[in-house]
Amino acid sequence: MVNIYLDDCRKTPAIYDIRTYTVEETIDQLIKNKGNVEFLSLDNDLGEGLAEGYKVLDWLEEEFYINNFPLPKIILVHSANSAAMMRMNSVISKLYKGENK
Repeated sequence: MVNIYLDDCRKTPAIYDIRTYTVEETIDQLIKNKGNVEFLSLDNDLGEGLAEGYKVLDWLEEEFYINNFPLPKIILVHSANSAAMMRMNSVISKLYKGENK
């Protein structure tokens, strides 16, 4: 199992095997490690001109419901943006409730 950490500036905690800086890198790692992701930790605000971390959840939600893409065991949000964090946690909650679809 691997742990993926998406952030543009924070130091990567020791428990994470893979560090990504963009939504695209994160999605690539989710695909590469399909079904083998234990922890996924997401930041939202990744820098001017870059897609927000929320977009990883948009992608994951679509892939989960349409293509039965396996969810990481745990998805965490570590964003300082409280509004984005609430929105992201809402999607995460919905995903795990839908896991028994």
